[in-house]
Amino acid sequence: MIIKTNAYPRVGLIGNPSDGYFGETISFCFSNFKAEVVLYQTPELEIFPNIRDTSVFNNIEGLVDDVKKFGYYGGIRLLKATIKKFYDYCYHNSIQIDKRNFSIRYSSNIPHQVGLAGSSAIITACMRALMAFFQVKISQSVLASLVLSVENEELQITAGLQDRVAQAYEGLVYMDFDKSIMTSQGHGRYEELDPKLLPDLYIAYMVDLSEVSDVFHNNIKERFARGEREVVNAMKYWAQLTTKMKQCLLQNNKENNFSDLINANFNRRKKIYKISAPNLNMVDVARNIGASAKFTGSGGAIVGSYQGEEMFKKLKSEFSAINVRVIKPRIVSLARKDV
Repeated sequence: MIIKTNAYPRVGLIGNPSDGYFGETISFCFSNFKAEVVLYQTPELEIFPNIRDTSVFNNIEGLVDDVKKFGYYGGIRLLKATIKKFYDYCYHNSIQIDKRNFSIRYSSNIPHQVGLAGSSAIITACMRALMAFFQVKISQSVLASLVLSVENEELQITAGLQDRVAQAYEGLVYMDFDKSIMTSQGHGRYEELDPKLLPDLYIAYMVDLSEVSDVFHNNIKERFARGEREVVNAMKYWAQLTTKMKQCLLQNNKENNFSDLINANFNRRKKIYKISAPNLNMVDVARNIGASAKFTGSGGAIVGSYQGEEMFKKLKSEFSAINVRVIKPRIVSLARKDV
C-alpha cells in the first residue's frame, strides 16, 4: 500500500497577523504548488531526505546558496517532529496504533521563504499520511492545532493557527480567534466560504532568494502583551476589516469594497512594522497599475485583485522587470477541486 497525501500553500487574504492576537482573518489555499508526502510499509522505519536536506555541495558558494534557499535545517526534522507528535496524540487519547513500520519521503515545489506557509504544508501532508496509514481520524480543527504544536512545541518555531487552519480545511476559510472562544474550546471558530465569491486574484512572489521575506524585528508580540495602544488597536482594526470582507463577499459587493479592504490591511501594517524596500516596492508596483496589494504572510509575496486581462498582463510585465513572478491562484474549492 502506497499512500500519497498533499497540502497546499496558503494566502492570508485579510486580517493577518491577528490570528495570534485573538483577532479574525480570512485565508485560502491554492493548488498551483503543493507539498507531497509518500508513505508505504517497510520492515524498518526510514525517513528519506529531499534535496533541501543535502549535506554535499559542489563548493562553498553552493553551500551558501542552499542556506539562502532552505536555511540551516531541511525538511527531515519536520517529518520526525510530526511523527513524534502523531504518536503522542494517539497515546494521550488512548488510540491504539499497530506496530507496522514505514518509509516516508516528502517533496515540495512551494516557493520557499516568501510567506506561503511551505513548512506547515509539509507537516500537514505528513500528518494526513500517518492518519491514512494507521487509520486514525482527526477532525480538521484538531488537525490544525496538532500541526501548530509540531512547530511550537517540538521545533520551537514561532507560529500561529491561521496557516494550519487554512491548510487543514483548505479552500477559503473565515477564522474567529476571539479570546473567549479560544479559552472555551481550545481553538477558534472556523467557517468555510465559497471561493467563487472572490474576485479575480493574482499572487506575486519574489524569485531572487537573496531578497525574500522580511525578518520582522519589531517585537510585536511583546508590544501587544504590554498593551501598547498602537499594536492593540491595529489588531482590532484588522479584525474589523475581516468582518467587513466577509460581509462584502457574502453580499456580492466585491467590486466596490474588496480592493479598498485589501489596501487598508497593508496600510495599517506599514504603520507598525518596519518593511524592507523590496517588499514595499512590490506593493507599490501593483498599486501603480491599479491593482490592490497586501502581503500573503510575512513578506516576499503579495496578493490582490485586478480588473481584466489587460491589467493582469501589465502586472506580469512590470513584475518581470524586477524579478517577481505573477500567477493566478487556483483556489481549492470546498470539494477539493480547483475553481
